[in-house]
Amino acid sequence: MSRVNTSVLFFILLISFNVSAEDSSDITKPIDQRSYRLGGVGTFSELVGVGVKTLALSSALLPAEMDDMEADIRRIAEEAGILAYRDSELIATDLFPAEIAKGKDVMLLYKGNTLDDYKALKQKKTELVKSGKYSGEARKDIARAFGRLLSYPDAVVEEKIHKNTQ
Repeated sequence: MSRVNTSVLFFILLISFNVSAEDSSDITKPIDQRSYRLGGVGTFSELVGVGVKTLALSSALLPAEMDDMEADIRRIAEEAGILAYRDSELIATDLFPAEIAKGKDVMLLYKGNTLDDYKALKQKKTELVKSGKYSGEARKDIARAFGRLLSYPDAVVEEKIHKNTQ
């Protein structure tokens, strides 16, 4: 990652973790999960909007929860100048435990042709599975490609693949 991207990422994360002076003195207050999740969407939307990330994911939510939040997620994405796509079958790779989004919906946050790239990757995985070739390096390559879409550093991708294939 370039020095400029790293600086932008650090600045955005610093801002996103900033809390008002009124609330900062009492860290024992319960966290409103809806607001917390929308705050994450806001942060990721900004990261995608400024080009630090190519693709970001919302929290994986039960369909009813996503129904409740979808309009707000789309509004946040639009304000950041990006797009949102609801996926009820997030691509499962060795980057994350397979159960992470099972039966849940995820909102993909992106710009440009990224959604086409994501859908092509899902199709490639489907074809590998159908042909019985989704194993070994082919399986790792799918996870690596998904990691690149998420703008993860190569070392992090390899670590996650190793962790989730043990």
